Amino acid sequence: MKQTLSLIPLALLAACSSQSSPDAEPAAEETVSVTPATPVAPEKAAPAPAPVPSANTLTLAGLGDLRIGEAVPAGSRWAERGAQVSEGCHVLSSPDYPDAYAIVEGGTLRRISISKGSRVKLAEGIGPGATEAVVKQYFSFKATPHKYGDPPAKYLTAPNAAGGASALRFEIGSDGTVSQIHVGTMPVLGYVEGCA
Repeated sequence: MKQTLSLIPLALLAACSSQSSPDAEPAAEETVSVTPATPVAPEKAAPAPAPVPSANTLTLAGLGDLRIGEAVPAGSRWAERGAQVSEGCHVLSSPDYPDAYAIVEGGTLRRISISKGSRVKLAEGIGPGATEAVVKQYFSFKATPHKYGDPPAKYLTAPNAAGGASALRFEIGSDGTVSQIHVGTMPVLGYVEGCA
């Protein structure tokens, strides 16, 4: 039995050395398929970049080169035209945006307004002349009575308008359509007569 046990290490050594012999044929490559234990979700496509608003799109940030909360840029075509109500508040207009005006208070842009006849619209495609029903398809705003128009005239104002950030306000005329759209910060967003 001693003799048999002493031969086992020699047999193992011979078996190992025969596999690493340069004359030996290489073993066929084995293909191993790895299946994950948990399913792997397919990679999600990167979200499409937000569309860049056109020059005729009114956003909460502004319109064209105007930005709510900033000074009017040097060289802008927005300028005072006509008489001004006060020294601290100025109404600007631009030949590039007929039927639109901006309110600057304390040197900072506080509101941009567009009226019927303007080709400017919101990203949703809503512009002056749209029906109140169309506005309500996109926005659920608080209604308050219009200062000068008979019902159904009203103001529809974003619920977060008082929070200090730029917000949206629609003026609905007595014909039930949007007469003006305003974007800006309170209290200027709520002005009903330019700077007042």
